[in-house]
Parts: sequence; C-alpha cells; structure tokens
Amino acid sequence: MQGGGKVKGKCLCGSVSFRLLIDDPKIYQCFCSLCQKQSGTESNLATIVPEMKFEFLSGTGAISSWSKDTGFTSDFCKYCGSPVPNRLRNKAFFWVPVGLLNSDASGKVTSRIYTDSKRSIICVHEIEEFGEAPDGGIDSHINKISGSSRPLA
Repeated sequence: MQGGGKVKGKCLCGSVSFRLLIDDPKIYQCFCSLCQKQSGTESNLATIVPEMKFEFLSGTGAISSWSKDTGFTSDFCKYCGSPVPNRLRNKAFFWVPVGLLNSDASGKVTSRIYTDSKRSIICVHEIEEFGEAPDGGIDSHINKISGSSRPLA
C-alpha cells in the first residue's frame, strides 16, 4: 500500500469512495457460502481496518444494505451494485473489499478462512492467459467459453 493514507478506493461507478490510513493491510480470503454469494465468485479478498484508519470520501447516501439475523451484512452501491466497505458486525472496524482499491495498491494475503467450503473448481496447469483482451477479442472469448460458434450481435 502507499504510505501516508493515500490508498483510495471506489465502487464501479465511482459514487462511493473512501480511503485507508494504513500502509500494509493484512488481506484475507474467505470461502464461506455467504461470501461466495455476496461476491458471485469462489471467494472474496478483503481486509479489516480499524474505524479510525478508514474514511468515506463520498457517496454514503448511495449505499444500500442487506443483513442476516446472524450479523452478516452486505453493503453495496445502489447504482452499480458493487460491494462496498461496511462496519463489521457493529464493531469498531470496517470490512473493505480489496477489489475496490486503486490498482496501484498492494498487500499480502495472510490467511484463508472457511476453506472447507471451497468449490470443486479444477485449474489446469496449461491454461490460457492474456495480459489484456483475449486473442480474437471479447466476442471470440464469449463464444469459446460458452461453446457457441454463432456470431454475436
């Protein structure tokens, strides 16, 4: 992370923005079923920041919230749907999704939790990787992944 609390983050549409006043966040990866459903992926990457080291810069009025009776809360931007930081179970900490941080932010994954809930996804060793758009463009990639050979409209 950048020093001096200059690490900023925002949702997809930019309505909700914030900054962290920490230099070296400890990132965790959670595989629980709630995080899978909330993120739409196999897991989430997040950090937990003391409230005195977290500051919303804009958009708190754009935040909608959903909570379970267990205390699990999912805050999200009501305009773009991005998960956004939220107070962690009424404690003096904020849960912050790492994917919202500026691209120059870095950190270290220090733990993985609820690994018994990992999905059975197999990653082959010889997998295609593209630094940018896949060869043939995104339409070609959609056809390849979906098994379709139809031209996309």
